[in-house]
Amino acid sequence: MSARKIRCREITASDVDAVADLLTRGFPARARSYWLDGLRRQAARAVPSGYPRYGYLLEAAGALVGVLLLMYSEKAAGENLALTCNVASWYVDPQFRNQASLLSAIALKHKHVTYVNVTPAPATWKILEAQGYKRYCNGLFFALPALARGGGVVSAMTAGSAKPDDVSQNDFDLLTRHAGYGCLSLINRTSRGAMPFVLAPFRIRQGRIGLPAMQLIYCRSIDDFVACAGALGRFLLARGKPLVIVDANGPIRGLTGFHSSARGQKYFRGPNPPRLGDLADTEFALYGV
Repeated sequence: MSARKIRCREITASDVDAVADLLTRGFPARARSYWLDGLRRQAARAVPSGYPRYGYLLEAAGALVGVLLLMYSEKAAGENLALTCNVASWYVDPQFRNQASLLSAIALKHKHVTYVNVTPAPATWKILEAQGYKRYCNGLFFALPALARGGGVVSAMTAGSAKPDDVSQNDFDLLTRHAGYGCLSLINRTSRGAMPFVLAPFRIRQGRIGLPAMQLIYCRSIDDFVACAGALGRFLLARGKPLVIVDANGPIRGLTGFHSSARGQKYFRGPNPPRLGDLADTEFALYGV
C-alpha cells in the first residue's frame, strides 16, 4: 500500500466500534469491552474547545489500520490553567508501521500543550526520549496506609452526590466526574478542612492469586495523602483494599511500604511538568488500571 493511499484523520463517534476492534487486535490481553467502556467515557466527557475528543487514526482504503488515543484536559499551572494531553494506546497494524510517524506528528503538533505518557512500555523509553520527552516519575511506592498516622472522617462521593458546603466547586466537579468513570472518590474531613482523593482499583497478579490494591489517581499533594493516610487506609482496609500504589521517585516518608522502579515510569513533553499524585482525567481514570 503506497503512502499516498493512507491518510491520518481525527477519530469520530462513528469510528468507535472499529477503533475498539483495532485496539483489541493490537492489545489481545484486553477485552473489547474494556476499550468500548473507555471510549464511551471519552464520548461523554468535556473536552477543551478545538481539540480532538478521542485522538487520531490511520486509514487505508477505508479500513482502520492505526490509532492513537488522546485525552485532553485543563490542569492547574500556578494560578492559571494549562492544557495537558495524555497520549495513550498507540497501535498500527504491522504492514503499515512505516507510516506510524504520521500519528505522532499530528498528535504532538501543539507547542503550548504538555503531553504525558503514563503507561510507556520499557521498549519505548528511548523512543520517547528521542521525541523530546522527559521522565518525571521513576517508579511506584506500594503503601500500607492503615499503618500510618492521620485521622479524619472519610466518606465516598458518587456521580449523583449533592455538593457539600465544605467542598469547593472544583473539587466537587473532579470527585463526581471520576466517580462517574468508576473510580472511588473520597473526602477526608480533618481539622485542615475537606481534602479530596480519587483512587482506582488495581489488581497485582502473583501467579494465580491477585493482591487487591488501589491506585492513587488524585490528591492535592503527596503530603496531603501522607497526612490522611491512616484514615484513608482504615477506610480502604474495611473494604478489602489494604494496599495503595502511589507514583513516587523513591521511598515516601511517613508511609510503610516499599518503592520499586520495575514499573510505573512516566514521561512528559511540554512547558508544564506534571506533579506526582495527579493522574486525573488520564487513561488510568477513564479506562481503568
